[in-house]
Amino acid sequence: MSSYDVIVIGAGPGGYVCAIRCAQLGMKVACVEGRETLGGTCLNVGCIPSKAMLHATHLLHEAEHNFGTMGLKGKAPSVDWKQMLAYKNDTIAQNTGGIEFLFKKNKVDWIKGWATIPQAGKVKVGDDVHEAKHIVVATGSEAAILPGVEVDEKTVVTSTGALELGKIPKTLVVIGAGVIGLELGSVYARLGADVTVVEYLDGITPGMDAEIARQFQKMLTKQGLKFILGAAVQGVAVKSSKATVTYKLRKDDSEHALKADTVLVATGRKPFTEGLGLDALGVDVTDRGQVKTDRKYATNVAGIYAIGDTITGPMLAHKAEDEGMAVAEVIAGQHGHVNYGVIPGVIYTHPEVANVGETEETLKEQGRAYKVGKFPFMGNARAKANFAGEGFVKILADKETDRILGAHIIGPMAGDLIHEICVAMEFGAAAEDLARTCHAHPTYSEAVREAALACGDGAIHA
Repeated sequence: MSSYDVIVIGAGPGGYVCAIRCAQLGMKVACVEGRETLGGTCLNVGCIPSKAMLHATHLLHEAEHNFGTMGLKGKAPSVDWKQMLAYKNDTIAQNTGGIEFLFKKNKVDWIKGWATIPQAGKVKVGDDVHEAKHIVVATGSEAAILPGVEVDEKTVVTSTGALELGKIPKTLVVIGAGVIGLELGSVYARLGADVTVVEYLDGITPGMDAEIARQFQKMLTKQGLKFILGAAVQGVAVKSSKATVTYKLRKDDSEHALKADTVLVATGRKPFTEGLGLDALGVDVTDRGQVKTDRKYATNVAGIYAIGDTITGPMLAHKAEDEGMAVAEVIAGQHGHVNYGVIPGVIYTHPEVANVGETEETLKEQGRAYKVGKFPFMGNARAKANFAGEGFVKILADKETDRILGAHIIGPMAGDLIHEICVAMEFGAAAEDLARTCHAHPTYSEAVREAALACGDGAIHA
């Protein structure tokens, strides 16, 4: 029987970061993972492979639409689907191999297999039982499937199957207009598929600032994606490798059907804790299957903690990473903390969409007086030169104090630009602080400064 200070169950972004941080703090650590490779959903079948596909297909789009304008003449490239998948798989291998190297460097033991927790202080993997003073559940999430929809990962797929299709579909129906559906939908639209997105709500990207969401939908429509909103999917039938999606429009209860080569079910994710034995241990969970924890990530069972997608909050890799570091510091007797008011979200379409903090809608609900500073990328020299002039930066600041309350960006490199605002918010900065900070020219980041200026006397270039 091996004995550890901490055993982390799950080697996704939350789990592997937690394990490494525990090791850095001087603890003896093991991480249990049943996959053949480390990195969890994110590195193996989620964030990383999808970004590889988004990158490849964006370059294809540039070659087809913008190269000629720049004087880059020649036949547009053809798509070698097998090679594109090989590139994606190589990207996965490099990243998962990197985590394995980090485990060895930090002396974290990888216990290969699937874990159960027979009792507090013990973790069973296969026939072996390991002891631990502290156990951290970081088992992540799995795709949430609608009733009446059976996934085979060939014709009806989750994001996992969508990254491994045998061929590019001519028609694709995406159920759900959230991050995953729109990212993968845009991948296949660039590859020539006819993509239709079916969404239950009356708008895309639930929870996003409404003005940004409306603009985003217009841009995606311009790129060829079709949207059917306010539609409740009734089921998906498969016959001869073809699918038929049936749905009802909520406004009039009328029934409709769509035929497709492939159907992507992207209706969100749910915590994955099956097989751990949490019920038998008496660990409290919510009605949605999320593990209940206190502010220090401890469950109601002494010595057992939970982080990431298994607990409440946005299901984001970076949120899990922050919680992994925080719980490691708590276990080490320090004061681990996550500022949930400054967790950015990013959609990696083109243009990218990023947000942090409050939206106009949440501020109105709070009855908080605020002001808005906006700046269009068409006023940014770098963006215009790079065919990236669509979109804008929007900063929300307190009307009286000028303190930044939130920001929303739709445009080039939005996922990188948002972090300047995250740092500003972490330090309680005012929009004026951002506006008075010199920004290099010509850069996309100047648009952020201009939006901050617009919270005051006004932007210079708009």
